[in-house]
Amino acid sequence: MMATRSAPMPVSWTLVAFDALPAAQLYALLQLRTDVFVIEQNCIFQDMDGADPQAMHLLGTRAAPGQPDELVAYARLFAAGVKFPEASIGRVITRESVRATGLGHMLIREAIAAVTTLWGVQAIRIGAQARLKAYYSQHGFVDVGKPYIEDGIDHLEMVRSP
Repeated sequence: MMATRSAPMPVSWTLVAFDALPAAQLYALLQLRTDVFVIEQNCIFQDMDGADPQAMHLLGTRAAPGQPDELVAYARLFAAGVKFPEASIGRVITRESVRATGLGHMLIREAIAAVTTLWGVQAIRIGAQARLKAYYSQHGFVDVGKPYIEDGIDHLEMVRSP
């Protein structure tokens, strides 16, 4: 399954299953995840956790004149029962150069819409970095009181009701 939607800021959204990801897109998303989650956050962890083949991948790209498309936003989506009893969104990321532009909020809206399109209206659970609680709260996610440490970073489970 592959669908593309355009968004403001010149960003195009593509939703694609793992086995349909072209090699260049797979490389770009793994590189972005490593740049942010491993290098920028100084966190050594196994990003390639075996779950990517079960996910739908949401990619936000933008074109710059005379340049190839650049991956600037990404999230992976799971049906209910894969990561949590509810559908879930994870590996939510924006490239550092586009932060504070509203693209992160656009990414969450696109991810919620994609979950609904793929699997219907339902609750969505996330494992959020605790420092981002207010950000996710703006999109209807509520802390369900299950804090935990993952890879040395404070996290909490949050759920968005349908």
